[in-house]
Amino acid sequence: MRNPWRNTGRLVLAAAVAGSVLVAVPQAGQAATPPKLKVMTQNLYLGSSLDPAIEATGGAEFLAAVATIYSTAIKTDFPARAKAIAASIKAQRPALVGLQEVSKWTFARTNEGPALPSYDFLTILLGELKAQGLNYKVGGSVNNALISAPLVSPVAEQACPPPPEGSLVFSCSVTLQDRDVILYNASAETLRVSGKRTGRYRAQASLPTPLGAVSFDRGWVSVEVRYQGKRFRFVNTHLEVEGFAKIQEAQAAEFLAGPAKSRGTVVATGDFNSASDGSTSRSYRILTRKYFSDAWVVKRDGKGLTCCQNSDLSNTSSQYKTRIDLVLTHGNAVSTKAVRVNDRTFQSTVPLWPSDHAGVVATVKLT
Repeated sequence: MRNPWRNTGRLVLAAAVAGSVLVAVPQAGQAATPPKLKVMTQNLYLGSSLDPAIEATGGAEFLAAVATIYSTAIKTDFPARAKAIAASIKAQRPALVGLQEVSKWTFARTNEGPALPSYDFLTILLGELKAQGLNYKVGGSVNNALISAPLVSPVAEQACPPPPEGSLVFSCSVTLQDRDVILYNASAETLRVSGKRTGRYRAQASLPTPLGAVSFDRGWVSVEVRYQGKRFRFVNTHLEVEGFAKIQEAQAAEFLAGPAKSRGTVVATGDFNSASDGSTSRSYRILTRKYFSDAWVVKRDGKGLTCCQNSDLSNTSSQYKTRIDLVLTHGNAVSTKAVRVNDRTFQSTVPLWPSDHAGVVATVKLT
């Protein structure tokens, strides 16, 4: 006679396994957990205020201003600041980073004499990220202002002497290339970046100088992103300063009608130069009234100030007064957390601060 309990153990085990499988598999129609990723915005600071050159009333004053600006850019030591900025990126590990004022200072001379520094902020920062064990690559970049000017006696006495009397041929010059850049974490699994687009705004501020009118040629850069099956557009920009509020507001409107316009999801970063409390211009309201949500509001904190330390980054106490550096979302992207970074001194000698701006890192849920 066969034992009626012979296969009981197998049946119980099979039932237990089947039950565990049924529990582990989501029911039909049940949504998977929405993926989250971090995004960051950071103005690197070109290294000096340009106000001395903008405010110069004559040729001699303008030349002195150029020398002052270049000397300050050397003093604020981007290679040292890049270490601190790279460390903040390492601590946060954002998938995408929108950078503004990614400057390239190029010194040139036509005669013999001492070499003076040239700095490519993008190359320096990427090198520092690599040195800290990170793998970030450029997803897109847009060139903005390209400004060249004669240089006389910067840093060392008579390093670049003035031309002979009656001549306008200078032996030294310095060129500033401004850029906005998108970096992406090439080590992030399932993150795919493609479809780079760039553009410049029609509305631009023009500044008179002894060398002629100069425009900062503000622009934007965007990429298409796929992350864990979700698609969205990532856009980065730097709007005009508050002193040209009407032009800045026109750029904000162009931004909404152009690179930010999408039926899908959009995440935008930038230095929008418009105080979130409405005290400087209407651009923040234009951007957030109907289209974008501000990632910082998840903190229920009206502060989060990001701008600005002094020109040579020597102030020992923070001088942040406005919140102009933003992460914005539209569509199926919801910010769940936002924090400020690079908002503390990083060494005891000048430059004390990683940038004149704080950065913002937001955690975004893609629904």
